[in-house]
Amino acid sequence: MTSPVALHWINGAWIDSAQHKQSINPANYEVIGSYADGGPAEAQAAIDAAVKAFSESSWRDDRALRAKVLDEMAAAFERHTPDLIDLLSLENGKVRGEAAFEVTMVPSKLRYYAALVRTEHGRSGTPTPHSISVVLHEPMGVAGIITPWNSPVVLMIRSLAPALAAGCTAVIKLPGQTAQTNALVSNILSEVASMPAGVVNIFSESVGQGGSRLMIESPDVPVISFTGSSATGRAISATGAQHLKRFGLELGGKTPHLLFADADLDVALPKIEKSLTIFAGQFCMTGSRLLVQRDIADKVRSALSTRLEAVRVGPGTDPDSDMGPLIDKENVTRVDGLVEAAIAQGAKVLVRGGPVRKGALAAGAFYRPTLLEVSDSSMPIVQDETFGPVLTLQVFDTEEEAIVLANDSQYGLAAAVWTRDVDRPFRVGRKIAAGTVWINDWALVYDDFEEGGFKQSGLGRLNGMAAIDDFIEYKHITWTHG
Repeated sequence: MTSPVALHWINGAWIDSAQHKQSINPANYEVIGSYADGGPAEAQAAIDAAVKAFSESSWRDDRALRAKVLDEMAAAFERHTPDLIDLLSLENGKVRGEAAFEVTMVPSKLRYYAALVRTEHGRSGTPTPHSISVVLHEPMGVAGIITPWNSPVVLMIRSLAPALAAGCTAVIKLPGQTAQTNALVSNILSEVASMPAGVVNIFSESVGQGGSRLMIESPDVPVISFTGSSATGRAISATGAQHLKRFGLELGGKTPHLLFADADLDVALPKIEKSLTIFAGQFCMTGSRLLVQRDIADKVRSALSTRLEAVRVGPGTDPDSDMGPLIDKENVTRVDGLVEAAIAQGAKVLVRGGPVRKGALAAGAFYRPTLLEVSDSSMPIVQDETFGPVLTLQVFDTEEEAIVLANDSQYGLAAAVWTRDVDRPFRVGRKIAAGTVWINDWALVYDDFEEGGFKQSGLGRLNGMAAIDDFIEYKHITWTHG
């Protein structure tokens, strides 16, 4: 692609839109490019291309082709890894190490599902002496993938790889906030020579243009894989229900750290700090709740406050930065309003943090880490996803109390348990209502093991073998003989 405008990639061609918008560097609000802002017309063109590719190409039936394409995709992303890291850090605001963390997860996911395509099989049996039954896995059709701006590359691939492995074609809506990165991703996919035109279609869209809604309402898109807020997940599920549409949803989170008195604080506290500041707290698994046993509460308050006050906030492109900006200034205002409300409701300030209003960084969307101590679990700052670098601290006395506090949430995406006790981790982990529980660590994600949420944190699973279930139908064929 040579256009100065970041374009959509639909049916193997670069597509413009009537409306263009500017791409902004959130660290200084300088314009870094412009992009075609899609909507219903682009979404419909993408759906039409995906329907045609599903019905007229060999994609749905050719497992060897699907495996080959996924392997070629992995190689293409590897070739462009440095450029993708640079652009993601500039446009999304992540510090380079975090951008690299995101981008380098992509090839292995693609290769995992390429391997799974080759090993996929149905099931057969003889339910009676005179009958034979076969269960086949058949692709659903066109998969709609809606990806957020906080980790657009890996979260898109996390849905796309199993969808393609299953034999679906795809329509992908990527966010306008990362349109330059989206265009580079599209360019990478355009290099996959073996992929038929229309199998993957990508358009960028700013908020409220209507393309996403058309995908959700369209009877030609029977499955939607969505990563985003719980409120949006509920809304799109209600809209898609008229077609009994299948939804795979990874939604909000409010990850608790359960820090017991026998934990190794030299290991735990650096991880807890990073769990708050990675992606500037704009991460569904952000460690936003810290539950501390009373025996070590004073030590943790002091040590963690010192660590958070020392976090170096700055542009993602600056190698000296520990944490980059939020995605935009509107989110800085939103997060600070939540903190101010919590303080007014009785939260005790340990580290105020907050917006950067002086110096060179004041031009950007920077928010310093904040630590608040609370005693009331019903406070909105404890219950609602903040999506920013704000951590609450609560003190507990017993293991049973820690479990109750951890589960006192509408969310259930992930949790972490910190202890040197041999038996406690599994005992506590079994009682926590969350899709992932880490023991003495945080944010370990493996391609071959499932992740996803309990309660308001979602439906279905991504990664692992179960991810394909969102994109397939089970067909039972049986016949009687003799």
